[in-house]
Amino acid sequence: MAASTSRRGRRAGPPPEASARLDRKRIYIVPTRAGFALAVTLLLMLAGSINYNLGLGYVLTFLLGGLGVVGMLHTWRNLAGLVLTPGRTNPAFAGEHVVWRVVADNASGLPRHRITLAFERALPAVIDVAPTGSAIAELAEPVSVRGPLRPGRLRIESRWPLGLFRAWAYADLDLSTLVYPHPETGAPPLPPANPQPGASGRSLRGEDDFAGLRSYRPGDAPGRIAWKSAARGETLLTKQFEGGDGGALLWLDRSTLPRELDEERALSRLTAWVLAADTSRLRYGLRLRTQEIAPESGAVHRTHCLEALALHGRREGPDGRR
Repeated sequence: MAASTSRRGRRAGPPPEASARLDRKRIYIVPTRAGFALAVTLLLMLAGSINYNLGLGYVLTFLLGGLGVVGMLHTWRNLAGLVLTPGRTNPAFAGEHVVWRVVADNASGLPRHRITLAFERALPAVIDVAPTGSAIAELAEPVSVRGPLRPGRLRIESRWPLGLFRAWAYADLDLSTLVYPHPETGAPPLPPANPQPGASGRSLRGEDDFAGLRSYRPGDAPGRIAWKSAARGETLLTKQFEGGDGGALLWLDRSTLPRELDEERALSRLTAWVLAADTSRLRYGLRLRTQEIAPESGAVHRTHCLEALALHGRREGPDGRR
């Protein structure tokens, strides 16, 4: 939990970047273990050639040394000039994976090979970028805590072509998303809707606009029961029409939940109800301790409610800052 909190509350430092160009000031390069082994071997070969005055020994030593220097140049150039920009990252539910997307643009005529991109807790991605082309890296990160989330610094690394040197750079891209509460598994049925004052038994939006079926609840009007399904021996179902039953509005209210549910479990149940109400195309509203969202329906309303549930009680803003 402490690690997650430190990642969600951004430390003081440079602001995140809308794009990052990997110039010579950003790129670091050091020999790998194979590179150090080659350097030691070359020193021994040079000492032997000097001691025994071996002309072919000098040729082989300097040939391999030159190969290593050229390899170092190509490893550095494999990153130089790349431009990284944030891609679209969709919200996720706690217990799932957030997929961070980073776009790598290559304006030069040289291909870029085997470039590794990695965040601290995300699975790394390896991409190739064509000349004057671009590639999208997708980095999946498991999430378990609701709220705003930032991935942290991005590490870009290359060992191409010989694996003798490792070049790397860092970028702090402007990436953030929201993690919604985990929907409760086996959540109870939706609470009954409350009729609007003055509403008749007919939907305000027209009873002919059929929206779907739901499980029968005691008190449902007989005219709304799917009798054909019942005659086939199936579970008793009730027809639903867009606009709600008889003009009724459904409120998902935190204060009506059992007191033994802690805050996270209550938000988990409300999340499951929001998804169920949206699937049934009902008009529903959401009441939390400090916020109320008026009844509505549709994808925009569902997203609004899920965002409210994700941010409820959090001091961070949508960008992950405190």
